[in-house]
Amino acid sequence: MSGESVLIPDDQAFNNFKHECVLDEGWSQTYNKSGITVLIQILEEEKSLHKIKCRMVCKDVSAETMYDVLHDIDYRRKWDSNVIETFDIGKLTVNADVGYYSWKCPKPLKNRDVITLRSWLHIGNDYIIMNYSVKHPKYPPKKDMVRAVSIQTGYLIQSNGPASCTLIYLAQVDPRGSLPKWVVNKSSQLLAPKAMKRIARACVKYSDWKKKHSPDFKPWLFPEQSRLSSMALSELSLQHTDSLENIDESTLSESRDDRAEHSDDD
Repeated sequence: MSGESVLIPDDQAFNNFKHECVLDEGWSQTYNKSGITVLIQILEEEKSLHKIKCRMVCKDVSAETMYDVLHDIDYRRKWDSNVIETFDIGKLTVNADVGYYSWKCPKPLKNRDVITLRSWLHIGNDYIIMNYSVKHPKYPPKKDMVRAVSIQTGYLIQSNGPASCTLIYLAQVDPRGSLPKWVVNKSSQLLAPKAMKRIARACVKYSDWKKKHSPDFKPWLFPEQSRLSSMALSELSLQHTDSLENIDESTLSESRDDRAEHSDDD
């Protein structure tokens, strides 16, 4: 998002996001295996600033189920092993809200968190969920976390039929710090594919889980179900990267425990 004002994305913003998801010109492929492709763009090497794009074909998951799984915050707490804490703060419109998310980083890096304005749209056979960072006065940076900045992050889900879809994850996040090169390499060659596989497995199990957990509660489809308090855009401001602490973790080596943990994973 550009400019100085906090804005709710319009149709053009969704179209621009979709265009970047499907266009691979200018991207470098770092991984291609088992129906998952990962591409990156290095923007500022000295700041570890890069974009990452992951594409996965799911032959046994409908676009509708994928969309539900990526929206369902209660289910995310179950399947997303990277999550430390996640919750919704308030709603802006029928298809936009504000939320908090914190996640584990590879040891010995500090863990990160973000406050984001998230919006979503269903157009034809496409479903889009995207976000960018904002500031909320009640949720300042925490002492034990590094407040990262989502410049633009999101998902494009494209239906390939009644029980098949393609998921594209696109992220440009400023981690607020100079990271070692092994982090960028690990995220594109190991962590990103692993995260995509985890989403696919979560989708397969979602139907059975949802039957036992408020099966009819889907406020992302039925806005009238939302339990969130309404909030005004004026409560938010843009999260500028230069106002946040910038830490240098570029000399840190990957911990043995973390390396061993991931070598045991698929």
